[in-house]
Amino acid sequence: MSISDNSDDVPNGFDERLRRRRIIQSQLETIPSTGIPQPHGNIPNTPLAASFISFLLGSIFSLAFTTFLFGGSSSYWWSTYQLGFFVAAWALFHWGEFAVAAGWNREKCSVDSFLLDNGKLYHAANGFALLEYLITLYLNPSLKSYPYISAIGVFMVVVGQALRSIAMIHASTNFSHALAFRKLANHQLVTDGIYAWFRHPSYAGFFYWALGTQLVLQNPVAFTAFLLLLWRFFSQRIQTEEKMLVQFFGDPYVDYRKRVGTRIPFIA
Repeated sequence: MSISDNSDDVPNGFDERLRRRRIIQSQLETIPSTGIPQPHGNIPNTPLAASFISFLLGSIFSLAFTTFLFGGSSSYWWSTYQLGFFVAAWALFHWGEFAVAAGWNREKCSVDSFLLDNGKLYHAANGFALLEYLITLYLNPSLKSYPYISAIGVFMVVVGQALRSIAMIHASTNFSHALAFRKLANHQLVTDGIYAWFRHPSYAGFFYWALGTQLVLQNPVAFTAFLLLLWRFFSQRIQTEEKMLVQFFGDPYVDYRKRVGTRIPFIA
């Protein structure tokens, strides 16, 4: 089969071939726009890595959520509906962070949007929660036998996840996982929708989501630790972020802050 040299589909020069290649690649790349904080580099920032992580998180979610729906398994002492829901919620949260960024905030989307590279303390906290649950379940299963507590936790997780995802979708390109220390050209103050009820809905969503996971597991020690650590973290982060927002938007943000609270206890 021959191809005509005069075909419009064939690039005539090296520069043109390179330009077309870049256009094709950009449709699948996970590289944030210029001026946006770039990935940490601990996880390869490629479409292959993103698809593989999505596959793993989806598989984990499917197995864990099935365990939850069937009320656990009697074949293994640790295979409970509580643990199934916790793992499913964890997998869905991390997949959802990337999915929302990919769908509504592409300019900031990268493999780091999964938030799997979220610091050692985050993973240590989840590991501690699992350890507390499994040790208590093994030594004294009766301490995990209060289904109404787990039911409250399931409700908090669902509401917290919905609140965070809706906030990220509504803010779109104005949302960032990293603190912004300079105002971008397209940076706008969002005060409508979910932001008319919560000043920092993504933070409030994660706060109640995380506490809900510990109620599902009925972990009194981890619940207390999560409450204290998360409150301290968001209190400091909100204080720092709002200094930037006042610089960015001035009196309109000050007025908005007076009208709308964070809905996180004791954080005005």
